[in-house]
Amino acid sequence: MSGVAPPRNRREAVAAALARLAPRLPGFEAEAVLDRALASAGLRRAAPETAARLALVTYARHVFTDYDALLADGYDRDSARHFVLDDLNAALVAWGAAAIPETEAGEAGVPEDEPR
Repeated sequence: MSGVAPPRNRREAVAAALARLAPRLPGFEAEAVLDRALASAGLRRAAPETAARLALVTYARHVFTDYDALLADGYDRDSARHFVLDDLNAALVAWGAAAIPETEAGEAGVPEDEPR
């Protein structure tokens, strides 16, 4: 037995999953990602690992890339996601998380009507 207590609630479960997925994510960034995962209606019923990963990717895309600027310039979501993929992956890898393959660039993230 590992001696680690199981999560008591959804916040703890998603936080634990996030810590496993991105072990070098700074605490203040982890809190922002966790808040996003818990506030998202689209992630409410997702497994903790899924909620953590999608919230992490979405957070990094909006905060650490030019994604929103590209959308404002008229690019569609898939094109904007393609153009920011390198910056997005740089952030993910720096946090110890897996990069997104080019073939999945347009699929990763919560729906656009979710809170940013």
